[in-house]
Amino acid sequence: MATPEMITSAANPLLKDVRRAIARGSLTAQGWCVAETFHLLEEALRSRSEVKVVLAAESVRAAAEAQVRRVEGVKIVVVPDAVMQKVSATQTSQGVVTLVRPPEWTLDQLLRGRALVVVLDGMQDPGNAGAVLRAAEAFGATGAIFLKGSVSPYNPKTLRASAGSLFRVPFLHGRDAAALLAAFKQRGVRLYAAVPAREGKAVRPLAEVDFTANCALIIGNEARGVGLDLRSAALEVSIPTAGVESLNAAVAAGILLYEARRQRTTA
Repeated sequence: MATPEMITSAANPLLKDVRRAIARGSLTAQGWCVAETFHLLEEALRSRSEVKVVLAAESVRAAAEAQVRRVEGVKIVVVPDAVMQKVSATQTSQGVVTLVRPPEWTLDQLLRGRALVVVLDGMQDPGNAGAVLRAAEAFGATGAIFLKGSVSPYNPKTLRASAGSLFRVPFLHGRDAAALLAAFKQRGVRLYAAVPAREGKAVRPLAEVDFTANCALIIGNEARGVGLDLRSAALEVSIPTAGVESLNAAVAAGILLYEARRQRTTA
């Protein structure tokens, strides 16, 4: 571990770059992902992600140094607690921010083996998006795709909600829906669009939907649902409910991914 550096001014270029990335929900100018909390630092290291810098408030310096002590090439930057609070994206900061090089993936990697891909179509809530990524890892999805108009996977809230899954689940973002449909068709990927179970509409039980082949599960915008172009190219799938018409997008994704996992482990 390199000798820690001290930064005392909130106007420091590195801190300004980090604040800008947090505000925009994007990568830093140098292409680093901003991961806040000790848990995400631990997850980044456990995932063998490339970690460049760890910003640590003076009050938690010892804890941050202990966590990266055996890791080569990680630079610790110590910041006064008051300055760190200005940098932080959370109201109750733990005092640690990690800059992580995000992995780069290709569509072929997402569709490897028996593909199970979750597609986010216009999903706006970063908490939902992160929860979907967490469910994708938990139930063995081979990847996730954030279509244009969806929240950024690099939004700090998305990353926190994923609890580190974003470091491990192959994903693509900013993809065009039409181009993706063409790629899925070429590769023989079945499409399933999650839609609400409406009164009077027949709902096919999930157990009767075949998720064992190469497939993609499309989860739509929290208010509008899946876009018409994608719905027209997919088989609509509803989750039977009692008393409510629809489920939270992340909850629906988790149920569909669980059913896909169940079918694939019992087939």
